[in-house]
Amino acid sequence: MNWEQLLSLQRQGDKTKRLRKEQDETRLGFEVDYDRIVFSAAFRSLQDKTQVIPFSKTDFVHTRLTHSLEVSVVARSIGRLAGKAILEKHPYLSEIHGYQSNDFGAIVAAAALAHDIGNPPFGHSGEKAIGHFFSDGPGAIHKPELSALQYQDLCMFEGNANGFKIVSQSMDGAPGGLRLSAATLGAYMKYPKASLPHKPTKHVADKKFGFFQTEESGFNTLAKDLGLHKKGDTFYRHPLAYLVEAADDICYTIIDFEDGINLGWISESYALEYLINLVKDAIDKKTYASLKHTPQRMSYLRALAINSLIQDAVAIFIENEEAILSGSFPFALLDKSKYVAQIDDIISLSIEKVYHSPEVLQKEIVGYKVITTLLEAFTTAAVHEFKGIADAYDQLILRLVPAGTPFVSRTLYSTLLNATCYVASLSDGKAMELSKKIK
Repeated sequence: MNWEQLLSLQRQGDKTKRLRKEQDETRLGFEVDYDRIVFSAAFRSLQDKTQVIPFSKTDFVHTRLTHSLEVSVVARSIGRLAGKAILEKHPYLSEIHGYQSNDFGAIVAAAALAHDIGNPPFGHSGEKAIGHFFSDGPGAIHKPELSALQYQDLCMFEGNANGFKIVSQSMDGAPGGLRLSAATLGAYMKYPKASLPHKPTKHVADKKFGFFQTEESGFNTLAKDLGLHKKGDTFYRHPLAYLVEAADDICYTIIDFEDGINLGWISESYALEYLINLVKDAIDKKTYASLKHTPQRMSYLRALAINSLIQDAVAIFIENEEAILSGSFPFALLDKSKYVAQIDDIISLSIEKVYHSPEVLQKEIVGYKVITTLLEAFTTAAVHEFKGIADAYDQLILRLVPAGTPFVSRTLYSTLLNATCYVASLSDGKAMELSKKIK
C-alpha cells in the first residue's frame, strides 16, 4: 500500500480527483469530515449513551460523547506526531503532493471522533443483548430465511459495522451519507472484514468485523480507492486505523480508571500508586511535591500518563511502518508498548472495581431487558409490514419511528437490520422511555 493513495480526499460521488495541493488551507477536506461528524444526529445522541456506567447521575462519569471527544483530542496529537515522522521519511508526500503533518492529525481525529458513533445504548451489554435476541431469543425465528452471512451480522451485531453504515449509507436527500473522505473512512475501519469467517486469525484486524452485508459493495469501492490490499477474507488495515485504535486504548485505560476513582470504587492511594508506576520516569518530583491535593495530583499524573503513551504509540508505529503497510503487523500498537505491564495492571483493577461492580452489572441487566423489549416490538412490526401482514398494533409501533429513518426495505435481511439499527441509534434515556411505553 502507498501513502499517496491512503491519504485520498475523494468522497462518494466525486467525478474528478481531489488533490491535496489544491485544497483551501483555511478549510481542508479532512477538517470538513470532523465538522460533518460533530453536526450529525448520531453523534449528538452519544451525550446520553453509556461509556461504562449506565444511568450515572454523577458529573464526573464519561458518556460516549465525552469519551469520543477525548479520544479525538489524543488521536489528533498522535496523528500529527506520526505524520511529521512519515513526511520526514517520505518527503515526496509534502514536496510533490502538499501533505502536511496536520493532515494526518485531522484524519485520525475525525475517525476517532466517529469511532463509537454506531454503538447501541447501554455500552457493550447493548451489543450482547442484540446478538442474543437473534441467536437465542425471539429473533432466531428468522434464521431459515437468511443467508449465513446475513444471520451472522445480526447474531454478532457490531457497533463498528453500524458506525460505518451510519456515516456512509445513502438516505433520501443525502447520497453517500456524511460523504466523508476516503482517508477518514479508511482510518475509521479497524476491522476491514465481513462477519464471516469469524476470527479466522490472531491478527488484530480480525478481532471483530467492520461492515454489514448491506455495506459490502460500498466498502469494496472504498478499499479500491484507498488501494487496500487483501489477504484471504480480510483486507489490510488502513495504517492510520492503528493510531485511532491506540488513542481509544489510551483513553479507556486511563479515563475509565479515573471514573472508578471519582465514584469511590477505586481508592485514591491505589490510583496514585498505579499511575506513578506508569509515569515514574517522567515525573518532575519538585512539581509533584508542590501539589497539595489529591485531585491535582491525579490530574498531573493523568496528563503525564496520556503523553507517555502517545509518544510510545507513535514510536511503535514508525518503527513498524513497513510491516503495517504490508499488512504483516498483527498487533495493536499498545500490545507492544514498553508500558504493557503497567497498562495491564490498571485495566485489571478497572475490570475488578468498575466493569464488574454491582452497580454496573445491575444497570446492564436493566439495559438488556430494555433492548430485548424494543427489538421484539420493532422487528416484529417491520417484518409484518414487509410481508404485508401488519395489524393495527404493528402500525402503531411503526408510527414511533421518526420520518425519514430507513426501516422497511426490499429484503427481509435489510428490513431486520434497519429495525435493529434504529434501536441501536437510541440514547439510553430514549430507549428506556420507549420501552416503558411499549410495556
